[in-house]
Amino acid sequence: MDFLARQFEEHRTHLRAVAYRMLGSLTEADDAVQEAWLRLARVEPGEIGNLGGWLTTVVGRVCLDMLRTRRIRQEHPLDALPDPVVSREGTDDPEQQALIADSVGLALLVVLESLNPAERLAFVLHDMFGMAFEEIAPVVDRTPAAARKLASRARRQVRGAAPAPDPDPATQRRVVNAFLTAARGGDLDGLLAILDPDVVLRVDSGSMRVIRGAAAVAGQADTFQRMATIATAQPAMVNGVAGLVNSVGDELVSIMSFTVVDERITAIDIFSDPVRLTRALPGH
Repeated sequence: MDFLARQFEEHRTHLRAVAYRMLGSLTEADDAVQEAWLRLARVEPGEIGNLGGWLTTVVGRVCLDMLRTRRIRQEHPLDALPDPVVSREGTDDPEQQALIADSVGLALLVVLESLNPAERLAFVLHDMFGMAFEEIAPVVDRTPAAARKLASRARRQVRGAAPAPDPDPATQRRVVNAFLTAARGGDLDGLLAILDPDVVLRVDSGSMRVIRGAAAVAGQADTFQRMATIATAQPAMVNGVAGLVNSVGDELVSIMSFTVVDERITAIDIFSDPVRLTRALPGH
């Protein structure tokens, strides 16, 4: 069992990354990985040829069941933002890098939430992890051709709704700093200058509020100014893009993520649910 446990640990980071993309929840991702370990412990080692492929398939099936259970319970996909992955700028944590590789920002995870469970699994396993459709097909109870169609439909939705952010961190940070300057000054014109016309603002404070369009988002200038005045904003990377960790005194009040495309902000995600904040940055 010790040998099997060591082998499993070699795959844990990869499995957690798969589950996070599937579920958007770090806690549920850990649950899915733990379930894969429990299933592995019940299998004779000689029955498994490719351990990594076997474990990825098992985690995929577990996540698919969890997503389907969400739908049965009628949990709406926009009831909450996915869990953010926060790191200080300049740090290089291999596990965090695995979680957010392939530009898995909050904006992309929100789009993935809109896919049906089978589409999400086919897209995640094929487009993000390179699994063959012949391997994906049994997980979704489809033929390989049908699994390919699932991924293709998902790909079209993702490309249309979640454009890739600017790859240069310095550009992202410059735009976020301009946002902060405009917010602190209550500068409506300054905000409009850096907001994409179709910008989306999502605020998760325990319930979700969504505001669309540059004029409507800039119309929150008073709120931005109040928060920028009372809170201390620390730069951070949130799911691999420029973000802010905001505190009042010693209390963490929000995590902000900015999606910057062509030097304009296309999405702002504000995570301020006090219960989930403690899980996102424990010990802050």
